[in-house]
Amino acid sequence: MAGRLSTSANDSACTGASDGAMARVEIITGVERRRRWSEEQKRAIVAESFAPGAVVSEVARRADVSPGQIYRWRQEVQAAVAGFAPLLIAAPDSPLATGGDGSRFCREPAIEVEFAGKIVVRIPGSIPAELAAAVVKALSRR
Repeated sequence: MAGRLSTSANDSACTGASDGAMARVEIITGVERRRRWSEEQKRAIVAESFAPGAVVSEVARRADVSPGQIYRWRQEVQAAVAGFAPLLIAAPDSPLATGGDGSRFCREPAIEVEFAGKIVVRIPGSIPAELAAAVVKALSRR
């Protein structure tokens, strides 16, 4: 019966062919299923892709995700941390905690914030957090 069309309960269709070969067409009628990745899973996959010697396509294959998705997650991570600067912690006796002439310029623990290379603010640990935040916020607008 060439040209005969039959459908079954699973929404697939079979067409009869005159040469005896059968072609099967499957119709998906449900909603598209998307995998949901937790933030921890995304971070782990991105971290693995940044590891020395890592190849994104291999990481993607192991995680069963496309390489393009990993690159998108990497961009999201980089955008999230773009506003932060590196942090350097110096011991009180290190050369970083002394002036060029050897004098000590900071007697107590402090946070030093540099704004666009123009303004440097040293905030001692004894300053209330609200005041320090207000100063940093005001200077960041300049």
